Amino acid sequence: MPAFVIRWVATALAIGVAAQVLPGIQVDGLWAAIVAALLLGLVNVTLRPILLLLTLPLTVVTLGLFALVVNGAMLALVASVVKGVHVAGFGSAVLGAILISLVGSLLTWLLQPRPRVHVEVQRFTSVP
Repeated sequence: MPAFVIRWVATALAIGVAAQVLPGIQVDGLWAAIVAALLLGLVNVTLRPILLLLTLPLTVVTLGLFALVVNGAMLALVASVVKGVHVAGFGSAVLGAILISLVGSLLTWLLQPRPRVHVEVQRFTSVP
């Protein structure tokens, strides 16, 4: 399975976990979570780097904590576009972004195939 599909599935599951754990996030169904995961991935690839670059001075001053605000803004943007995904407020969006990031990373790590390691030991005989 391609790495993109694994990451997409992991993010969709993480959105579902965030909806179950956080009271400020609601997902109406599986398809809403799948579409939100796809759109969140696209927004994180296109819009997030631009916003991080524009807010770089503020991110440096806050020792990187402002990046969490940018992540929350990306989640709020996706929730405003996707029908069936609701975020109660900006605080819920920031907490949801943190939880989705942590759970998605853990699931991606668990779901990705491991490379097989082959160890071969050879013994050399000395020549007299």
